Amino acid sequence: MAVPTLIAAILLIVVGVTGYVNQNPETMSPTALIPAFIGGALAICGLLAFKDGLRKHAMHAAAAIALVGGIAALSRILGRVASGKSLDFSEPAVVSTSLTTLICFVLLAMCVNSFIQARKARRSAASPSA
Repeated sequence: MAVPTLIAAILLIVVGVTGYVNQNPETMSPTALIPAFIGGALAICGLLAFKDGLRKHAMHAAAAIALVGGIAALSRILGRVASGKSLDFSEPAVVSTSLTTLICFVLLAMCVNSFIQARKARRSAASPSA
């Protein structure tokens, strides 16, 4: 799962930087870089996961970061809808937030699936052969 985590990290960094660059120059905000910061944290986890002794902890940290990032981005989308604003995908903020939500939740689903598969593999390795 180290490689998919790094891919998600790169995608989030690209989303954050692109969202920052494509802002209206009059209302530029550094908060557009939040996806890039999430991606940076995931990149660190992905790199640490290449070490056997750190893999489990790094991937659990990556899953936690993806969960928090996905929930935070989703709450921004839901807050926008609840306040009566439309999801206009011509706005860089809407695109950035939507992509962040999607990338984080896909990575989270992949991590959870990997954890389940690892547990099944450990159980089958530990069970006595007949």
